Amino acid sequence: MHIDGDARLLRVIIGEADCINGRCLYESLIREARKEGLAGATAWHGEMGFGASSRIRTSMVLDLSNDLPVVEFVDIEERISAFLPIVERYLEAAGCGGLITIETIQVHRYFHATNVSHSEPSEKISE
Repeated sequence: MHIDGDARLLRVIIGEADCINGRCLYESLIREARKEGLAGATAWHGEMGFGASSRIRTSMVLDLSNDLPVVEFVDIEERISAFLPIVERYLEAAGCGGLITIETIQVHRYFHATNVSHSEPSEKISE
């Protein structure tokens, strides 16, 4: 797959406790994105935030809230547009709230690794 230039970033902010069919919603969404052939997806954990409920959630130890996952998908506009209804169906089936945004982004470089080993390089690359 080759992406260069204009692309889309689909961001989904949901709760970590949100589940569908016995699996975390964010995991289900990423697995579905892979099945649909999207260029990339990442789930990460937010540090602090609030949404429609205006309830502040934080990852601070005293708060003990882990309800802050964010899932991001990157691909060309057509593929993100086709994936959006799938995301909406998953959120509706999970019965959870959330926030979905789409941004236009510029892909600078998208490529596969040529070194399948995940070891550190043996020499430094000069600049």
